[in-house]
Amino acid sequence: MGALSHIRVLDLSRVLAGPWCAQNLADLGADVIKVERPKAGDDTRHWGPPFARDAQGKDTAETAYFIAINRNKQSITVDISQPEGQDIIRKLAAQSDVVIENYKVGQLKKFGLDYDSLKQVKPDLIYCSITGFGQTGPYARRPGYDFIVQGMGGFMSVTGEAEDFPDASPQKAGVAIADIFTGMYASTAILAAVVHRDRTGEGQYIDMALLDTQIAVMANVASAYLCSDEIPLRWGNASPAIVPYQTLPTADGWIIVASGNNDQFRDFVSAGGQAHLADNPLYSANPLRVKHRKQLIPLLEVMTRQKTKAEWITLLEQAGVPCGPINNLKEVFENEQVQAREIELQVPHPTAGKMKLVASPMRLSKTPVEVRMPPPTLGQHTAEILRDRLQLDSEAVDQLRQKGII
Repeated sequence: MGALSHIRVLDLSRVLAGPWCAQNLADLGADVIKVERPKAGDDTRHWGPPFARDAQGKDTAETAYFIAINRNKQSITVDISQPEGQDIIRKLAAQSDVVIENYKVGQLKKFGLDYDSLKQVKPDLIYCSITGFGQTGPYARRPGYDFIVQGMGGFMSVTGEAEDFPDASPQKAGVAIADIFTGMYASTAILAAVVHRDRTGEGQYIDMALLDTQIAVMANVASAYLCSDEIPLRWGNASPAIVPYQTLPTADGWIIVASGNNDQFRDFVSAGGQAHLADNPLYSANPLRVKHRKQLIPLLEVMTRQKTKAEWITLLEQAGVPCGPINNLKEVFENEQVQAREIELQVPHPTAGKMKLVASPMRLSKTPVEVRMPPPTLGQHTAEILRDRLQLDSEAVDQLRQKGII
């Protein structure tokens, strides 16, 4: 029994931020129904390759993107543009604790599925809307995309090659961080609303925006600007305040060295046979190393290129110098620590046979996270939910299917 096994969630969201939020709640035990468009489904069902493969190594219809964000959910297909479909959603909402949606501002109101409409059938409903720019402000009706928000929210201004690097350019993150973080914040907000409801009996509306979230997760960088009025610069893989705290080349790739104090710097250069650098008055203390980084870093790069990644990792771990490799995903899942933590899961799936998933990082001792259901096939649970939740008989379900409502 998960910590949220008493909570029912109706997930009207698509693509990433909303489904990520709903999956977090599902992993914690919530009963989540994912509502999808008949025949088409969530957009991410079509964002492939890659696809999950069956036991014979052949591609199934299940995209890796959809798989990543939709486990522990039941899928029901409903055309919410039709009155009969809207009636199904209202009845399911009446039985739910939480509704999650990420439609354009005002779009669900014309279907009678907005918060004000649904709280009439469920007064203590918790309703979470996720959009690019929120429900208010001059940008409210603009479509929101993670890439654009990473740029608008300041993230790309500090991400990418250092400003003085030839042909330097800003870069987005390799994953959709604005979407992911918004989904995480939405999960937290929903849990707070559940606690408030349990104490007071009141539901509430939650307004989540990708842009708000992106600015919030700028954290100390945003705070540095607000405190100083100085616009932060791009530093690439280096730190503006610590040297060396960056990637360095080796004989066969790159490593990360995070030398946080003077003793660690001495141990680092001593491991590379260059102990004299720690005695050099230009580099003996971190403020001096920051000041003279342009002279120091080329010397360190000459040193680190003399050994392989593995040799450096072994040497520096023995010396107590914080360091690490830059792993590709094959190396990630082959790592002994990752394997010990059982981050890769295999679960049964109706079309793939066995499906590989990334485990939730949440480790609870009393109410552990578990994968109860693999990511569903499109509409896999439609008939079951209409029968068990709404008490529709087979004839009524068939009629809805013939009309294209489900």
